[in-house]
Amino acid sequence: MYSVEVEKILSTHPAVAQCAVVGLPDDQYGERVHAVVVRAEGADIDPCEVREYVAERIVHYKAPRSVSFVSEFPLSGAGKVLTRQLRVAPGEVISASG
Repeated sequence: MYSVEVEKILSTHPAVAQCAVVGLPDDQYGERVHAVVVRAEGADIDPCEVREYVAERIVHYKAPRSVSFVSEFPLSGAGKVLTRQLRVAPGEVISASG
């Protein structure tokens, strides 16, 4: 998967305060790229915009196929994002068609 590459690109979007990219199960490919986004305060961004933003900057198949938005990330005691929890309960998953 391409999580670090996608996170670097997505973090440059002005409407994204924080982001994490994880793999979610996919019947066809085994795993799909999924982005979890914390919106910047007062910002509005939708799943299609997330996908298009990434796809314009790297090859399209690396762009997230689905997106969820959360108000904050689950963190460990050391302040690291608990990506395992994002895979189990990634928030409201919204498909990003395109």
